[in-house]
Amino acid sequence: MRGAGIRGEDRGKDCAAAGANGGAMTTAALPIAARAPRRVPVTLRVVASVAGVTAAEPARAFPDADSAAWVAALAATGPARDQAVARLHALLLRAARFELRRRGARADLDDLATQAADDALVAILAKLRTYRGQSRFTTWAYKFALLEAGAKARRRAWQGREVVLADESWALLATPGNGPGHSAETAELLDAVRAAIDTVLTPHQRAVLIAVTLQDVPIDVLAERLDTTRGALYKTLHDARRKLRAALTLRGLSPDTEATP
Repeated sequence: MRGAGIRGEDRGKDCAAAGANGGAMTTAALPIAARAPRRVPVTLRVVASVAGVTAAEPARAFPDADSAAWVAALAATGPARDQAVARLHALLLRAARFELRRRGARADLDDLATQAADDALVAILAKLRTYRGQSRFTTWAYKFALLEAGAKARRRAWQGREVVLADESWALLATPGNGPGHSAETAELLDAVRAAIDTVLTPHQRAVLIAVTLQDVPIDVLAERLDTTRGALYKTLHDARRKLRAALTLRGLSPDTEATP
């Protein structure tokens, strides 16, 4: 206890001496317990971690178990997919033969049917993810074969036939006769259509419009001859008809008649 008292007295003397020297007291002169705790700067790092979120596709509801099995097998890999592709091709081949016979195709029927089935199979596999189960899978696939077979039949029917695309072929538009079914209004409308075809359409629009509407050239046959696509020709027809309607409207004529191509 005496030693503690002596140390306390010594500390008191030190404090008094510091006060006599101007009141400045260094932390070194203070007891360890009396020193202010050292503040260590703390840096808080907030790491934002945003993981990529992929929206899940809505589950497709298939009308029957067979349709679900078709899609699963065709989307798989290995022998299961190969067997499904072979079964599908056989189904498409039967559908193509049926459509070709219905259209009266006799020559090269097997060759045309095989081509149609091949093209339909490629289209189906490319669009498999678009199947939403609104009908049976086989019904959905059957339509591809019918469309391809129809296109093949039309091309074969026009094989070797000339498609006239001369600018002056718009003159094929029938001239109204003098019978009771031909009124003055009909004659005026046909004259206006001829004038509009000759003046407001481009040469390409004029040729495509006449080939499809007056010469009855199938759209896929025309696309093949012009080395273009069906979609591009449909766009050309749409633009041509829009121009003709606008031209007839300016003359106060109704374009919604059978006389308009």
